[in-house]
Amino acid sequence: MSRCLRVAIVGSGPAGIYAADFLRKSDADVEVDIFERMPAPFGLIRYGVAPDHPRIKGIVDALHRVLDKPGVRLFGNVTYGTDLKLDELRQFYDAVIFATGAAKDRPLDIPGIGLEGSYGAADFVSWYDGHPDAPRAWPLHATSVAVLGVGNVALDLSRVLAKSADELLSTEIPGNVHTGLDASAVTDVHVFGRRGPAQAKFTPLELRELDHSTNFEVVVDPEDIDFDEGSMASIRGSKQVDMIVKTLQDWAIRDRRQHRRRLHLHFFHSPVEVLGDNGVVSGLRTERTALTGDGSVRGTGTYHDWDVQAVYRAVGYLSSHLADVPFDHDSATVPHESGRVLDIDENQLEGVYVTGWIKRGPVGLIGHTKGDATETVTSLLTDAPNLPAAPQRDPRAIEEFLADRGIGYTTWEGWLRLDAHERALGEQQGRARVKVVERDEMVRVSGG
Repeated sequence: MSRCLRVAIVGSGPAGIYAADFLRKSDADVEVDIFERMPAPFGLIRYGVAPDHPRIKGIVDALHRVLDKPGVRLFGNVTYGTDLKLDELRQFYDAVIFATGAAKDRPLDIPGIGLEGSYGAADFVSWYDGHPDAPRAWPLHATSVAVLGVGNVALDLSRVLAKSADELLSTEIPGNVHTGLDASAVTDVHVFGRRGPAQAKFTPLELRELDHSTNFEVVVDPEDIDFDEGSMASIRGSKQVDMIVKTLQDWAIRDRRQHRRRLHLHFFHSPVEVLGDNGVVSGLRTERTALTGDGSVRGTGTYHDWDVQAVYRAVGYLSSHLADVPFDHDSATVPHESGRVLDIDENQLEGVYVTGWIKRGPVGLIGHTKGDATETVTSLLTDAPNLPAAPQRDPRAIEEFLADRGIGYTTWEGWLRLDAHERALGEQQGRARVKVVERDEMVRVSGG
């Protein structure tokens, strides 16, 4: 095509940045602007990954290199749907890619789930990751807590709950988070999985990291180590499952370490009710399950009440419906064909694309996100010669539009200033970084 292709990407997490990278690496003449509702980029990597995961946060270095390249601009602190709508984006861009991820907690429909002291994982993660829109304090009065789910997020928040605040002081946690964790009354964290060890959803590395702390011990009940033919087939067919099972078996038979805090991994316990007293969580009721032969489980009719004072559900994330974009509320994803957004009649919404978790659902790792972006960008570039040209093509036009609306947007240069500021705060305390939490302060430091 003869003209430069102008593309807007909504969302600056890995999905959005990978899409920008593939666009810039293509043979097409393309300019990319990324819009992000946070004042800082990187999405899930900044606000969804546990602070004691430096290996995962190292992904930021790769994302940083993409945003640092010519032809890619960042507009932070801009909220799609209020500051900008789809029709307005189309005035400046030939195509729009939505990469807004999944930030809401999937509901769990059991009695008592709405009691005070019952929380979603996403809200707790936002608090300890210093999300600008999260509360500054978190109630950590419970001595025993339950975590529902056996995925990586469940292990992340369980580990943060069980660790001492000082163990996390070497990370970038904000001061308010350290203060909150330092006052935590937690002594026991109980993690519940409905099925068995061979069906757990966490990764071997995530599991083994639990045992690195000197502040708590991991406890596994030998009675929870059970396998049927379906489980054995999973173990034989997957090196990862085999590693998980062997680790759990070793922990089940080792001597107790008598630490002050304990993290209990329970299998074959299906949550059936959050118990309450005067509207506040006072316990959790589970039903013991049993394997059926194919790796599935059935209820046994045997129930157990656990003395816990808080419950965290980590049963999955959900994407949110975006203004003017079709949405499948059952799957909580945007209907698409190879990344091309489809309307209610399954016709392509011209020039509108989707990638990442809002495209496929909140499953998979970084490699899956790259594959999503590749597919979506391939579809966009295939369509590009036939896409209508945006009427306002001057790159300065969107800047003037945002300025006229009084939107104090941040930029890539602003992020570099904020990044340097956070590192300087960390240096004062002998840490790599201390994260700035307040949105207004982030914008001020960024110069937005």
